[in-house]
Order: sequence, then C-alpha cells, then structure tokens
Amino acid sequence: MKIWGRINSTNVRKVLWCAEELNLTYETIPAGGEFGIVNEPAYLAKNPNGRIPCLEDNGLILWESNVIVRYLATKYGQEPFAPADIQTWYAAEKWMDWTSFSFAMPFRNLFWNLVRHTPERRNEDEIALGITHCTPLMAMANAELEKAPYLSGDHLGIGDIPLGCIAYSWFSFPIERPSMPALEDWYERLKSRPAYQKGVMSPLT
Repeated sequence: MKIWGRINSTNVRKVLWCAEELNLTYETIPAGGEFGIVNEPAYLAKNPNGRIPCLEDNGLILWESNVIVRYLATKYGQEPFAPADIQTWYAAEKWMDWTSFSFAMPFRNLFWNLVRHTPERRNEDEIALGITHCTPLMAMANAELEKAPYLSGDHLGIGDIPLGCIAYSWFSFPIERPSMPALEDWYERLKSRPAYQKGVMSPLT
C-alpha cells in the first residue's frame, strides 16, 4: 500500500489517521507543495487531478480523501470502527461530506492566513470571516456530541475523521473560541489516541 501526499495537508492527514487506526502497513511518498511530483506524467496517470492524497492498494488507485477513508474502513475495518449496520454507517458518513463541503472555504481562509502567510501578508477581514463561518459549524458538531461521544455514535468511526483533522488546526489557531464543552471533550479523546497523534498531530505548516 502506498499513500502519496505531504503530512501537513489536512486531506492527507485523514488517510494517514485512518490507516493508523486500522493498523495498516503502508509506504508514504511525499508529494505536493515543495515535494512536487503531482504534475509529473507518472503521477497524473494515477491521479489526473494532480492533487493529494492518492492511494495505491494492490493495483487499485484512488484519490479524494473521503473516498480513500471509506475504502480503507470498508476493506480493512472491523466493528465498531466500521459498523456493519447500514444505518449506523451512513449516520456517520454524513458528517464526512458535511465537514468537507461546509468547512472548505472558511477553513482555508483561516489556515492560510494564520499558518502559511507571514504576519504582514495576513488579511484580517478573511480571518474574521473565517471565524464567523466556522464557529456556528463547530457549534453544530458540539450539539451532536452532546448526544454521543463521537460523531460516528458511541464509538470512533469514519464520521469523526474529517472534522477531527480540522479540529487539530482549530484548537491550535491563536484565536478566541467560544466554549463548546462537548466538542472540547471529543477533541481531548482524539488527542489521546496513538493513531491520531501519529496521523494528524504533525506540525502545522
């Protein structure tokens, strides 16, 4: 199994965290950003999007981080991480796409301005707008986590992975955040997991 990407990518972190939770053996190939590769013909033959992550597993090639996580969980996962009950599975899966679509732009504005831009290049309006958009979304997750310990239900699962990767940045950003106890408790549970520590908690760059 091979995983292309750079570990400071939120989308790559999803795949690495999932692979670690499943105790998979895999090879990581740095790609994207300063590592290049993604525009080379050999890589584009695998992933014509020219983006990361990309997975190769026994001849199967997949891109799109959520798809890769679903595949790994379906093929290699067991209860309770990968529930056999279809209602439990899809109740968790909805949080994957909700996170990816709802957080995409406001989170990107925050991340680039607070992490990748130098102080003199930061756009304070974009930062404020990002916080304004992301805060009620986090409040939605907090409300769900008041009902169960994980977005996937009683146990960690695929529904927790996309927001769990964003939460690492959210709680690391030097911003004021309203108190959301259920969300904060969930994040503490994630941080205690060795797979999360290895797959997600690399330096923000």
